[in-house]
Amino acid sequence: METLSTTIPSGEEERAAWLADAGGLETAIRDGLLSAPVSLPLAEALVLGLMRQGVTKYLAVFGHGSTTIGEILRVYSKHGLVRCWQFRNEVEMAHAATALRWIYGEASAVVTSIGPGALQAMAGSLASASNGVGVYHLYGDETTHGEGYNMQQVPKPVQGLFGQITSLMGQSYTLHSPGALRAALRRGAMTVFHPWRPGPFYINLPLNTQPRETRLRLDALPEPPQFTAAVPGTDDGLAEAARLIAESRRVAIKAGGGACSCAAAVREFAERAGAVVVLGPGSTGVLPDAHPQNMHVGGSKGSISGNYAMDEAALLVVIGSRAVCQSDCSGIGWPNVRDVININADPTDVQHYNRTTALCGDAGQVLRRLHARIVRDYPGCAEGKAGWLKACAEKKAAWRTFKTARFSAELPPDPVWGRRVLSQPQAIKIASDFCKERDALKLFDAGDVQANGFQIVEDDKPFETFTEAGASYMGFAVSALLAGAIADRGRYAMAFTGDGSFMMNPQILVDGVEHRVHGTILLLDNRRMSAISELQVAQYGEAFRTSDAVAVDYVQMAASIDGVMALYGGDDGEALKAALRAAHAHEGLSLVHVPVYYGPDAAGGMGAYGRWNVGSWCEEMERDYEQTLI
Repeated sequence: METLSTTIPSGEEERAAWLADAGGLETAIRDGLLSAPVSLPLAEALVLGLMRQGVTKYLAVFGHGSTTIGEILRVYSKHGLVRCWQFRNEVEMAHAATALRWIYGEASAVVTSIGPGALQAMAGSLASASNGVGVYHLYGDETTHGEGYNMQQVPKPVQGLFGQITSLMGQSYTLHSPGALRAALRRGAMTVFHPWRPGPFYINLPLNTQPRETRLRLDALPEPPQFTAAVPGTDDGLAEAARLIAESRRVAIKAGGGACSCAAAVREFAERAGAVVVLGPGSTGVLPDAHPQNMHVGGSKGSISGNYAMDEAALLVVIGSRAVCQSDCSGIGWPNVRDVININADPTDVQHYNRTTALCGDAGQVLRRLHARIVRDYPGCAEGKAGWLKACAEKKAAWRTFKTARFSAELPPDPVWGRRVLSQPQAIKIASDFCKERDALKLFDAGDVQANGFQIVEDDKPFETFTEAGASYMGFAVSALLAGAIADRGRYAMAFTGDGSFMMNPQILVDGVEHRVHGTILLLDNRRMSAISELQVAQYGEAFRTSDAVAVDYVQMAASIDGVMALYGGDDGEALKAALRAAHAHEGLSLVHVPVYYGPDAAGGMGAYGRWNVGSWCEEMERDYEQTLI
């Protein structure tokens, strides 16, 4: 066997081959092969720096501003050190990277060029920023020489405009100097791998600095940061929280996204405290659906039971929630609450409400300590809350009865389709049950599909459903299907989307086949943006410019892509079930088109149970907000 040279060779091709023979970057560092400074292009050093942080997957739309890093990725892909996937749209690509980290826990890097490509990718990154998902974004940028306008830069005589734009969206760094790479990677790691508020990190790469040499030790490239779960420094807050819980007769927990990773602790705590749990769109499954203390979603859309608990609670326990406006009805969702216990790792979010006992730290760790405190000091804590739990259980029963009626309702003929078709709730219920039976992931796109979806799904554990409620980005769900093909261990998933959201990112039909996605697009078609139509009608009595008269044969459209199975989902439940079975059996990407009802019959949707500071409701909402205590 040939002995590996301990001298790092010159040339990208030779270095990549040498690293592969050495067993990869970390093995070479561990074996002491990379302690001497080495000269190499900035673009290659960046790829190695990201490799040090475990980032070896790249999602790319290459342009003239990214040919250098593209060449490095070609060479390193050839030698098995990284992998790269090409896309047809930068927004789609950003969504796929977000889903890859959110669903599968794999950090990746998005690569695109200066100008429209970077702006598109940055627009898509709003989903990762809003949902707290760490992703690297690498953008080609204008040169540092100032030789005149660079093609596709922002046409304004101001220096570093992309750096300014990206810094407004999140944390960013412009590699104006190759020697600054370690600083950029250190800041990037602190953003992408942040323990409670990760997000996108933007590295702007001027065209002329990418190929420029830098000199550094490769074993000095920053590693991902390691964090210890934080808990409150004293017992005073825990003692006060335990006292408030014991003394209150009506305790409600608002479980946000931060509660998903500690669902067992939330359940144990709720049962001991005698508290009901109100979910958000992104926290379904924190308690099993049938658990008697699970009141389902609450907020501007909400549910009968979830909003009842919000209206009547006297003590609010917030767990891992940012108090988004629709989550707490624009600040008036807890009218009878007099005290708040807030558990959150973020020192700003933990202080969102007045009259707060702030327990700043890791939610799971804090809950376990608080639970132990209640067991020790107030062993009969739940006994005095039987009346509250009974009243909430009655509202939960009413919600279940209401849902059953919606699922079995016979609707009038649809005004557009000219015949009876399924309602959106009926179609979502059938498909959601189908996914649950097969342990398939459910991905929800923005709009009415999303709003009805989080009211309908009956999850028994977290992370069965992913609904991009942070930015409500149309086209996220269909693009997120790509993550299953890129992940080391992808799963079958179903993207629930409307006709409006699907047309935002139809490139999935091509990229899904190219990258061998196994998943289904469930396209619920009512020929309009029904969430906005319904809002317009509710506020002003008429819908305006939220529909069109253009008929689209989505089955024929999807079938024109070689490799996509395109199916008509029919007008009744049995036809839809048959189509879903056929789609699931297909080894690649499938699309099931289902016409759904839109019209005056209330059974066409799940209804709304809270309020929201928008449109004609603003004056009344803000008048109510003036009276709030918390």
